[in-house]
Amino acid sequence: MSGTPRPGSRSALRAELVTYRAGGTRIVEGVDLEVRYGEVLALVGPNGAGKSTLLGLFAGDTTPSSGTVLVGERPLTLWSQTELARTRAVLLQANQMAFSFTARQVVEMGRAPWASTGHADDDERAIADAIAITDTVHLADRMFPTLSGGEKARVSLARVLAQETAIVLLDEPTAALDLQHQEHVLRIARDLASRGRAVVVVLHDLSLAAAYADEIAVLHSGRLIARDTPRAVLTAERIETVYRTPVLILDDPGTGAPIVLPRREPL
Repeated sequence: MSGTPRPGSRSALRAELVTYRAGGTRIVEGVDLEVRYGEVLALVGPNGAGKSTLLGLFAGDTTPSSGTVLVGERPLTLWSQTELARTRAVLLQANQMAFSFTARQVVEMGRAPWASTGHADDDERAIADAIAITDTVHLADRMFPTLSGGEKARVSLARVLAQETAIVLLDEPTAALDLQHQEHVLRIARDLASRGRAVVVVLHDLSLAAAYADEIAVLHSGRLIARDTPRAVLTAERIETVYRTPVLILDDPGTGAPIVLPRREPL
C-alpha cells in the first residue's frame, strides 16, 4: 500500500490510528490515512464501511474515540471553528435547509467564514464563479426547497466552492445526479486538485473513482484495507472480497482507467 507523497506534495489532513465508536459499535477502527494537497483521494467501500464517518472525522464534525486527526501539522482540536471554516469546506449527503432560501442565498452562505475580512471583497466574484462552474445559473432565483434532488446537490456544491478553501470534502456528491452531472462534478474535483487543493470524495461508483481519483482508499467494516492508485487497488479479488459479489475489470478504451462491472448470469 503506497503512502509515499508525490514530489512537491504536502500533507493537508492526516488520521493517525483514528477510531470512532457509537455505543458499543466500532464504526471506524484504527485508520491511518494521509490526504495531500494537489490530489483527489476517493473513499470507497460497501454500505456501513465507515466512509462518511471518516469524512466527518476529517472535517472535525465528529470527534474520534481515540487517535488524532491533523490539519497540516496541527491537531484538529487546536483549530477554532472559524479557522476550520476558512480551511476546509464540507458537502454532506443531506442537502436540506430549515428555512426557505433562494439557490443564490444558499451559495452565499459559503462566504460566511470570510465576513469582516479582506477576502469579503471577493464575495460577488466567488459566488458568481461557483454558480457558473456548477451549471446552476438558471436556478439562482428558485426557492431551494422546490429544487429536485440533483439540483439541490449542485447548488450545495456551489456553496462549497464559493467558500474557496484549500481542503474540500465531498460526501457522495454524485448520488442524486444524472450521468452528465456525475462526470461534471468529478471534473470539478479534478480541477480543484490541479490548482493545488486537497480533495476527498466519498463515492459508490468504483469506475467513477478510478477515472478521476489519484488514489483510492478502500474501507471495509471500519478498517482501511488498501490505499493506492486505482489500478493497484481495484483488483477483482479485492473487490469481490469486500463487496461480496463477482465483478469484471475492464479497461476504459479512452483513458485506460479500470472499469468495474458486476458479473451477471443470464436471467
